[in-house]
Amino acid sequence: MTESVKPAASGEPGAAGPTAPAKPTATYRIQLTPDFGFGEAAGLVGYLSELGVSHLYLSPILQAVPASLHGYDVTDHSRIREEFGGVAGLRELAAKGLPLIADIVPNHMTVPVPESANARLWEVLRDGPESPSVRWFDIDWSGGKVAMPVLGDDTDVEAEVMADGDVLRYYDHEFPVRRGGGRLDDQFYRLVPWRESPGYRRFFDVSSLIGLRVEDPEVFDATHRVILALVAEGVITGLRVDHPDGLADPRAYLARLRELAPVWTVAEKILIDDERLPDDWACDGTTGYDALNMVTRLFVDPAGAAPLVGTFLQHTAFPADYDIVRYEAKKQVLAQFFGSEIDRLTRDVPELRAAMVELLAAMPVYRAYAVPGEEPPAKTVRLIRAAAAEAARRADPEAVARAADLVLSGPAETVTRFQQTCGPVMAKGVEDTALYRWYPLACLNEVGGEPDRFGVSAEEFHAFCAGMAPYTMTTLSTHDTKRSEDVRARLAVLSELPGEWAEAVAGWSERVSFDPKLDYLAWQNLMAAWPISVERFSDYLYKAAREAKTTISWMAPDAAYEKGVRDFAARAIDVCGLSVAAFTERVDRYAKANSLGQKLVQLMMPGIPDVYQGSETTDFSLVDPDNRRPVDFAYRRSLLDAPAGDTWDAAKLLVTASALKLRARLDPAAPYIPLEADEEGAGREHAIAFARGDQAVAVATRFPAALERRGGWGAETLTLPPGRWRDVLAGTSHAGRVPFAHLLARYPVALLERE
Repeated sequence: MTESVKPAASGEPGAAGPTAPAKPTATYRIQLTPDFGFGEAAGLVGYLSELGVSHLYLSPILQAVPASLHGYDVTDHSRIREEFGGVAGLRELAAKGLPLIADIVPNHMTVPVPESANARLWEVLRDGPESPSVRWFDIDWSGGKVAMPVLGDDTDVEAEVMADGDVLRYYDHEFPVRRGGGRLDDQFYRLVPWRESPGYRRFFDVSSLIGLRVEDPEVFDATHRVILALVAEGVITGLRVDHPDGLADPRAYLARLRELAPVWTVAEKILIDDERLPDDWACDGTTGYDALNMVTRLFVDPAGAAPLVGTFLQHTAFPADYDIVRYEAKKQVLAQFFGSEIDRLTRDVPELRAAMVELLAAMPVYRAYAVPGEEPPAKTVRLIRAAAAEAARRADPEAVARAADLVLSGPAETVTRFQQTCGPVMAKGVEDTALYRWYPLACLNEVGGEPDRFGVSAEEFHAFCAGMAPYTMTTLSTHDTKRSEDVRARLAVLSELPGEWAEAVAGWSERVSFDPKLDYLAWQNLMAAWPISVERFSDYLYKAAREAKTTISWMAPDAAYEKGVRDFAARAIDVCGLSVAAFTERVDRYAKANSLGQKLVQLMMPGIPDVYQGSETTDFSLVDPDNRRPVDFAYRRSLLDAPAGDTWDAAKLLVTASALKLRARLDPAAPYIPLEADEEGAGREHAIAFARGDQAVAVATRFPAALERRGGWGAETLTLPPGRWRDVLAGTSHAGRVPFAHLLARYPVALLERE
């Protein structure tokens, strides 16, 4: 029998307790699975404590589809997931000593197979608009029935949908029979082909995830009751909010959440370029993609931009202008996936449909932050007007102007629907389409990334850090990154070796080729993830090709093409494997410096650093599900217990553990103080250095291949802040003006603590 969770007093500001728990100094993200639940996580607490993290950060813990490996497909908000050990197992994990951060999913639930596994949805499908649960879901009832896209391409509905008492069955699908009705056409739903849009708001274009209406207080209370009770109990001490852009009003949602759970909270808000989190969102910051992209760019040499773009164009069939690729990708997904969303958005103004589509395609960010009934902020007005000016180049300018006015200050339905559609169009059009089409240097093709922005200067990075909130999350790898931090560290080296890279790719392509829209991406990822099995490489290429949507897609698979993908993957490894391995070995002379440098910078910059499972040592994973594979924690534990070594794994673990332990002694609000080399030259071009107050100094090498070509550091120096400083990595002491060659003699990074 599942142990219940006593609910917090719904709606009471004090429900989460009189005082908030301490904020983290560092978190460690664990991906829970049916094979790795609370008990297995409890076995890591000693290791993680020794590593130096302060909080254990869990993937979603509410009841989801039993076999789910990610947990975002929630079926029941009233239970902690049984496959992980239930609430008893969660309490036992919390009692081990590491405070817990929970990942919560307010935007959607799953439409499971069978559908009866979601009791709330089942009730709505059975009883229709009069169901008490109808307020839970964002359903379009305009046609009288909710469309459920489950039918196969050649389904004979009368023959294949079978009545079985109070249930209609279609293969593994189940649907309730309306009380008093027996025929399919008597129901509150209609079954439609799987490629059609559903009759409800969903997560992006995923019809198996149905949008929730947490703006309704009753729905908020029901979906958060268990989590809030565990916060009040002290079992959960922090929250990560998944996909707030899907919500009708994320500002109001976060305000209510903070009122009821005054704990450290970060939101998975994707920010683009210099966009910042709104000041009036009641959370401590983002989940760190903004920091990830800045750190990645810091180790990309902008001098490599032109030659790498040239090589990309030589090997692919894509345009030179990324803006064109992005626009075409957004228009494609708008046409293919978001027809029902556009229908709802323009139902009262159908004459503005084309204008609204172009306005969505022109939006450069995931949300415009307009709130119904309020004067839109000046930034929002500028953003929408700029997008409208772009859209007016492709649609009737007068219609676009009207659409923009409605988005800014029109009916609440229009303002809200536009906000909720921006995010899916950006996610599917850019993240999951354009970034798989335009990839001169794939380490830049990350969530929230801009693949045509090659590098940032030290000054730009310092300015970014100066504006960071002290308790926002920072990260380098997540369960959603397109490739792991060490894969990106290898790829960044290509910006310093563009000629050698072009020559290598030309040789490989002459020997093995398949599809010019895919091959060049394949060679980058084969090299950067090496060594990799044919199975893992094939699975990655399948997903990349489907996301790119140039030959196949998730909606239009092609068995012959997919066999070609596997054949290409196998031949690339068999025929070119030795050459790829040799090139990777050459890259790794410099990638190690990038890996340690970006790790140190991320762990020591402002914010609360997160370490994704296993990334305390090298990890060469690609996009999910590859990056959610089991982690060899026994190996990592053995390295932590061993004397410091010079292997890449040992050095990265040393940097991680040393920085995390220093962070535990560091005031999170310690000022970020840029440091600069004493002379113009290698020091200023090839080092990033900063102090955190008067307690710590971090120094990392940039562009190590170019540094080697110029003969190293020479006699250039860095003047440390006053006092004597101990490098906790190398065990050496320094003061005053220190030569870079001496400071970075043992490792390409230095982490100094005041003695």
